[in-house]
Amino acid sequence: MPALISEVIGSTQDNVETVRDQIAAILKVELANQAVLTGQSQPRVFLERSNPWGMFLEGSSSEPPIINVWFDTLSYDGAASNIVERQKAEATFNVDCYGYGVSVANDTGHDPGDQRAALECQRAIRLARRILMSGHYTYLGLRGTVWKRWPQTITIFQPQIDNRAVQGVVGGRLALTAQFNEFSPQVTGDTLETLSVEVRRAETGELYLRADYPEE
Repeated sequence: MPALISEVIGSTQDNVETVRDQIAAILKVELANQAVLTGQSQPRVFLERSNPWGMFLEGSSSEPPIINVWFDTLSYDGAASNIVERQKAEATFNVDCYGYGVSVANDTGHDPGDQRAALECQRAIRLARRILMSGHYTYLGLRGTVWKRWPQTITIFQPQIDNRAVQGVVGGRLALTAQFNEFSPQVTGDTLETLSVEVRRAETGELYLRADYPEE
């Protein structure tokens, strides 16, 4: 039986987490720059939120759009991987954009809130796609880790609460894929040929080990 892993393996992020955080960071920095360049408010950026648009329900009629970045799926390409240490991976990250609008009366009737929400959502998607696909971010600022990033689909949807559409909020999802390598711990030290390990389950369901180690 091979030696135990001799390093701490849970204290650092996998590359998929690093890429997700980088996507959010790029959007945050570039949207702040756009606010300076245009003098206009820009979408706010969140990470791994389940319903960031909830704040719209307590806001005013002029809330800026929201962008939420979250990790969706990850697949591996065995043919392009190394069975010992390196796995070629392709992940999909959802860049969800939400626009908000409230109907406002004007001289001819009213400005419809649902239309404003849709246009604000589409503006946020437009900004996100153009930023992430800019030549500045061909490798998402992670050259040497990320091989490729590419927009997969854009889908418009209606957020819901209790299976009912939320009024005044429109959502859009930019599914962005990225290819990169993931790595795993390598063998270090000598093999313990006579190591015996027994896995047992406690009454609580917790697993524990009983091991017999060879004498040195």
